[in-house]
Amino acid sequence: MTRKRILLLGSTGSIGESTLQVVDEHPEELQIVALAAHSNWQKLIAQIERYRPISVALSDVDAAHQLRQELERSTSPTPKVYEGANGLIELVRATDGDVLVGAISGGAGLPSNIAALETGKDLALANKESLVMSGEILMRLATEKGRTILPIDSEHSAIFQSLQAGKRDEVEAIILTASGGPFRDTPSEKLKTVTKAEALNHPTWDMGAKITIDSATLMNKALEVIEARWLFDMDPSQIRVVIHPQSIIHSIVEFHDGSMVCQMGSPDMRTPIQYALTYPRRLSLGVDRVDLAEIATLTFLRPDSKRFPALRLAYSVLEQGGTAPVVFNAANEIAVAFFLREKIPFPEILGCIERTLDAQPIRSNPTLDEIFAADAAAREEATRQLEANRAHSQ
Repeated sequence: MTRKRILLLGSTGSIGESTLQVVDEHPEELQIVALAAHSNWQKLIAQIERYRPISVALSDVDAAHQLRQELERSTSPTPKVYEGANGLIELVRATDGDVLVGAISGGAGLPSNIAALETGKDLALANKESLVMSGEILMRLATEKGRTILPIDSEHSAIFQSLQAGKRDEVEAIILTASGGPFRDTPSEKLKTVTKAEALNHPTWDMGAKITIDSATLMNKALEVIEARWLFDMDPSQIRVVIHPQSIIHSIVEFHDGSMVCQMGSPDMRTPIQYALTYPRRLSLGVDRVDLAEIATLTFLRPDSKRFPALRLAYSVLEQGGTAPVVFNAANEIAVAFFLREKIPFPEILGCIERTLDAQPIRSNPTLDEIFAADAAAREEATRQLEANRAHSQ
């Protein structure tokens, strides 16, 4: 049997490590041919020794130099090493493979995801920001190249699976479930003083720092609304969000006849990752099984848009279109980075996003160059605002 050849970008992060665990479960089916990360060359060395990829990349140039020095001491065959942001793209273009797992966090993943589609690879997408920034372009490119974009986000994987119960024109709505994050029941006045550690203490999912903070602000769900609009070609009015604290039902499709079809399972990212890599087959996987009698109760709540305005903003930027989602995403990435460095209070994340949206001009029908320009300008504006506010408050 020919194994599926996988390029894994973001291999040292949470999604990357879960992907490698899936590969370990099915070594006769799946093969790693490329690995890429940002700067963690120590963890990448261990992955190289285990999976023997053809090529690797580190976007941090200094880390790439350190990696080369360590590989020079190896007596085993060593992979070709690429470095820098352009190195990620070069790796994707130069390495033969069947599917790219796009697990680089943030807007930095967009160029390599585009390169994957352009070079005839399917895209298993965990990087929702790519579709937020450039959904129309990515989906059109996939169609032109005859390639498939397979969702790895648990919610979008659930929608993808549930849609198979009917035809696309029979769909009334899609319903994205959200855990509500660690502050689901926290009063608004207390959000001003929550700590980084509290925000990173997610009640059900084990994820990287950035996406965990996004879950705490509900920005993660806001980005998923925009992603779903493009991935499933849905009008924004057909996309709804419901809080589901148990994180057992991962999302729901409602059909015109009132039927609702959902995908359920334990909150483990290996399940949607494996489905994307083995679709349309379902293989065995060593994840916890759901005992419904033990859970006993599944609950659902409407999101509080006053305490968590991210969802309201998501529908607003979808209505604006053009580069509005680009600005939305870029400002969030900057604000989350400031919060993780403990430079701003938690509510300032969304405050920065709203101000940046107000300050930036929105361009309709942008090209890729215009998308990247809008992204850079929004990051600069968000940084300027946050630095100025910090200086004023000190």
